[in-house]
Amino acid sequence: MDVPAHIGASIKLKGDITSSEPLTIAGRVEGSVTVNGHTLTIAAGSHIAATVSAEAIVVAGHVKGKLNATTRIVLRETASVEGEAAAPSVSMLEGATAHGPIKTSKKRALALAS
Repeated sequence: MDVPAHIGASIKLKGDITSSEPLTIAGRVEGSVTVNGHTLTIAAGSHIAATVSAEAIVVAGHVKGKLNATTRIVLRETASVEGEAAAPSVSMLEGATAHGPIKTSKKRALALAS
């Protein structure tokens, strides 16, 4: 079982993050986040201004940018997304907000648009 890497709530990063293991972000990130073959979790209270790509993305914090997942995106009750979300499956729990297009497709893999 993979234990996710964790970027804590007090951490602020500017730049590109690439991971080949599950990743949880609880802090602030500006740039791009790529998680190859695993789940990215954006924790409640986090602030992400980035282009994000992962197998699955679970959002409980605030994201401004593009979300692209090869399997699914889940917006938890505390999620706030400003920008495009694209995945074969997108679910949104009551209380979550999304401002921007949501694109779904039966295709398993989606190309990340620039």
